Amino acid sequence: MTVHLLRMAVRVESIGQLRSIQAERLKQSAKGRKKRLFTHTRNVPRRSEELLDGGSIYWVVRRYIRVRQKIIGVEQGTNSEGRKYCAIELDPELVMVEPRRQKAFQGWRYFRTRDVPKDLEQTVAETEELPAELADELRDLGLI
Repeated sequence: MTVHLLRMAVRVESIGQLRSIQAERLKQSAKGRKKRLFTHTRNVPRRSEELLDGGSIYWVVRRYIRVRQKIIGVEQGTNSEGRKYCAIELDPELVMVEPRRQKAFQGWRYFRTRDVPKDLEQTVAETEELPAELADELRDLGLI
């Protein structure tokens, strides 16, 4: 059974900022190898197999669930200080979802498939005619 993760995008003010942060991380990861995008946590999800069975991470940005990314992999590691961590590999594509208000929490939470917000259906034509900055701002607000 597929499960998803719900996670706060800490210190992220907009989807555009999340996109920029992740683009920079992808650039840094590509030095001499395949580009990979990760988000890191202290704890390894016990339900990793269910996450890898089509699960996504749903990001809470400014008190609303606004966007999701497909989970590609889950890896464990140890940092330079000897502390264990979990690296969750994400598909770089951000998929907009119907905005839903979410109370603050720490870390991440499991999110059942029946509870996730629906993806927003977007067509390229909707945003082609708009200036790029305006389209980004409308996306950040969850309006397109």
